[in-house]
Amino acid sequence: MGLPSSLLEILRLQNDGPVTSDWDAFPTAVRTSWSDSHVPLDGLMGMGRRKGQLSLLDTPCPVEEWGLPSPLVPLPGDGHCWIALDYRSCDRQGEPSVTWCDTDWDTELNLAADFRTFIEGLTSAATLDAA
Repeated sequence: MGLPSSLLEILRLQNDGPVTSDWDAFPTAVRTSWSDSHVPLDGLMGMGRRKGQLSLLDTPCPVEEWGLPSPLVPLPGDGHCWIALDYRSCDRQGEPSVTWCDTDWDTELNLAADFRTFIEGLTSAATLDAA
C-alpha cells in the first residue's frame, strides 16, 4: 500500500501547508458537523517531521488518539474531523478512497472514489456558503 500518485505529485510541488481559498472545500450532498454543503480542506500534511506539526509519517498517532478506523491515513484534520485516505476497501495495488471522519458525530462520509477525483472536486467554500 502506497500513497496515491496524484497525492505524491502535489507533495513534490508543495510538501504540506495551507490550501488556497479557491480550493478549500469539497461539496457534500448531506449535512456534516462542519457545514450543510461541504467539508473543509484547509491544508495537507506533508512528508517528514517538522516541529509542532503532524506529517503523514505520524498517521498512527491521530488514528489511535482519536479512535479513527484503520487503515486510514489522515490528510488534514483537527482531531474532531478528518479527511483521510481509506485503505479498508482496496487491495495492495488499489487506490484508496477519500473519507470524511467526524469523531464528534461518530460518522463517516465517503467523499470520492480516489484522491484524484477528490482533488478535481475541490472548490471554494465561499461559493458554497453563498449558495
